[in-house]
Amino acid sequence: MPPKHFLQFKDLSLEEYDYLFERASRIKQAFKQYKPYRPLVDRTLAMIFDKNSTRTRLSFEAGMDQLGGSSIYLSTRDTQLGRGEPVEDAARVISRMVDIIMVRTYEHELLQRFADHSNVPVINGLTDEYHPCQILADIFTFIEYRGDIQGKTIAWIGDANNMCNTWLQAAEIFDFKIHVSTPPGYDIEPKQIGLRNTSHFEDFVSPHDAVKNVDLVTTDVWTSMGFEAEAEQRNADFAEFCVDAEMMALAKDNALFMHCLPAHRGEEVAAEVIDGPQSVVWDEAENRLHTQKALLEYLLMGKVENS
Repeated sequence: MPPKHFLQFKDLSLEEYDYLFERASRIKQAFKQYKPYRPLVDRTLAMIFDKNSTRTRLSFEAGMDQLGGSSIYLSTRDTQLGRGEPVEDAARVISRMVDIIMVRTYEHELLQRFADHSNVPVINGLTDEYHPCQILADIFTFIEYRGDIQGKTIAWIGDANNMCNTWLQAAEIFDFKIHVSTPPGYDIEPKQIGLRNTSHFEDFVSPHDAVKNVDLVTTDVWTSMGFEAEAEQRNADFAEFCVDAEMMALAKDNALFMHCLPAHRGEEVAAEVIDGPQSVVWDEAENRLHTQKALLEYLLMGKVENS
């Protein structure tokens, strides 16, 4: 059978996500209690980085080690990929030497080509279009704090980037609503994301209107990697989209705040918000480790007995 990849959030079903969250919870509990759990002994993860990383590299590398396996860091600057080796050839070779591969790159189409020629599972560690591992951790974090996310409302404030695209895919699977507020010219593209319809999201011109009575407010940097040349213009265009205390006050009293990090205090979020009592960004970051361990286990072993 062909390997099961995780390239977009919609690659898995609701049933599979429910299973992953149950496993992530058990794996996290064991981790907190210092109980060794090493089902991936003799398994190897190759991590291919075309973009810089802190949380992605650390969570995958530490996670694979904690599961008993090993990981190999590969930068495109230090490999033949950086000298023009075809992606298809690299996929064929690398997938014959390891058991699972994580790729963090720019164009999603490049990742898809790599996965099409790999005979082991491939995980999207981030592309310009999608960031499924982050939303996996975000939803798990929300469930830890507030329970079932079905029927809830999330406000996305800022750029319609890979995070926003992935939240929109997740909304269709988990049946929650997304309020999206972006500056003119930075709008979402439902067809490009592959959404079935528009029933799970609503566009708002004003970010203050978008956050009214929502259960979660989330945002990201205004200038993602690869768009640095646009930084000055983006700072001007997004000036009214900083999530500050005034904006958070319009959400529900128990609303959470999330940010995938790194954050720029004073730009997309005020320090009083990200460092305030409604922020769960540090748990959100840590949960990358636990949810990805569950994902690695599932892609390599399938469903396992509770352990």
